[in-house]
Amino acid sequence: MIKPVLVIHGGAGAISRAQTTPEVIQAYEDALRQILTEGERILAQGGCALDAVAEAVRLLEECPLFNAGYGAVFTHDAKHELDAAIMNGQTLQCGAVANVKTVRNPILAARAVMEHSPHVFFVGHDADAFARDQGLACVDQSFFSTPMRREQLQAAQRSGNETIVLDHDAMSAYQTSEAIAPLDENNKMGTVGAVALDCRGNLAAGTSTGGMTNKWPGRVGDSPLIGAGCYANNTTCAVSTTGKGEAFIRAVAAYDVSAQMEYAGRTLAQATQQLIHQKLPPLDGAGGLIAIDAHGNVAMPFNTEGMYRGSVVSGQAPFVAVHR
Repeated sequence: MIKPVLVIHGGAGAISRAQTTPEVIQAYEDALRQILTEGERILAQGGCALDAVAEAVRLLEECPLFNAGYGAVFTHDAKHELDAAIMNGQTLQCGAVANVKTVRNPILAARAVMEHSPHVFFVGHDADAFARDQGLACVDQSFFSTPMRREQLQAAQRSGNETIVLDHDAMSAYQTSEAIAPLDENNKMGTVGAVALDCRGNLAAGTSTGGMTNKWPGRVGDSPLIGAGCYANNTTCAVSTTGKGEAFIRAVAAYDVSAQMEYAGRTLAQATQQLIHQKLPPLDGAGGLIAIDAHGNVAMPFNTEGMYRGSVVSGQAPFVAVHR
């Protein structure tokens, strides 16, 4: 019997310069632990890796602590543009959406593209329309907004109209106990993701993001790009990345891990370490990833000071962490 495994992340970044309290760190760890528990329940009941990944990412999208779905960051024109992708390692089927503005859970829209269309990738207004036609929950843009994210946009624009910030910025300008985060908001890559292995040996991966504060409207990063921000193949591994999207696109980061394993015979640990610590830094590729192979081995490397992350083996207690 294969022991099912679920791994999640909520973004990578630097240690916070703000005063982080144990209570705030506990809030993030509790959120990660709860999401792992919900996702693991699906796997423990014999559910498939794809279902566990979709539910884990959906729950991350529903949590305002992370930059995806509810609580997503603002674009330069004070709107929200959301991206997501999902992939089935058994069939290599995949789906993605980018620049959606009304879909409550972009990860479910990505799955609908995979399962209910002949295509892989929908963008913008037509992606929203497709999600509505599939009966997915759609909301007004205001649903995604939080006061903290709006202040982060205003702080970025006060710094200069062209300032684009990974995840969100200027936490010092928004000094409430709720806003202080255990990672430095000036240097945090706001993406969420999950990878899973089920009892039948099938792998799956999913990634979702709100992008970057003050980003140019229409910008798309690595998160919805199959092979860059998300990849799954039963013969090798499942990967979800978080980092400076442009660098992860240039490196074809998620697929690179699989290719190293398939063509160079590297282990999951060797492949992920090579990518994160050798290939990405010359490209200004700060960030990390989560990955799992067909044997249940887990890797969670990052080249920043921290990454919101956690894993759980079915029947065991979850592991969660923020800093190194």
